[in-house]
Amino acid sequence: MIINPSDQRISHEDYLEGEKVSPIRHEYIRGEVYAMVGGSDAHETIAGNLFALIKNLVRGSSCRAYMNNMKVRIETADVYYYPDVMVTCDSRDRNNGYFKQYPSLIIEVLSPSTEAFNRGDKFADYRQIETLQEYVLVSQNKINIECFRRNSDGRWELFTYAPQETLQLESINFSCSVSEIYEDVLELN
Repeated sequence: MIINPSDQRISHEDYLEGEKVSPIRHEYIRGEVYAMVGGSDAHETIAGNLFALIKNLVRGSSCRAYMNNMKVRIETADVYYYPDVMVTCDSRDRNNGYFKQYPSLIIEVLSPSTEAFNRGDKFADYRQIETLQEYVLVSQNKINIECFRRNSDGRWELFTYAPQETLQLESINFSCSVSEIYEDVLELN
């Protein structure tokens, strides 16, 4: 979650240099920098489960999976965010070691304090990424997964997944049971 905006606007360069040495992560939103709050056990477990499953899938391919500490830059929105899990298969993302610009998949694990922002302003910014094919929201308090998928017309369609279903991510040709995502977190109903 984002908290405490700074008093003055800073440049992209100053932000990126500051992130290299800062003991805490910050997101950059149109010249303002916001400190990131740490996640709960459930948040970290769910994000870790997803990352492990996806990392195993993309290992040895042209795709790369990242968790928590890799920024995505959205130039048109003038932001840098830290997605919980991100996958890029675009060769242009190999040229920058501190942020990616061309992800095909972004996953955010929701908490009560981040849910509105992740569904609203952050998703509006993410939709400006031309390469983004899927945006997935995973609740940490109940078994609920929503996948927003860009269709061939460029419109976003919602796909929801119940506890006994299989999550399908077309952007990376991935599937797993919902129970694998919530392993060690919540009882499936």
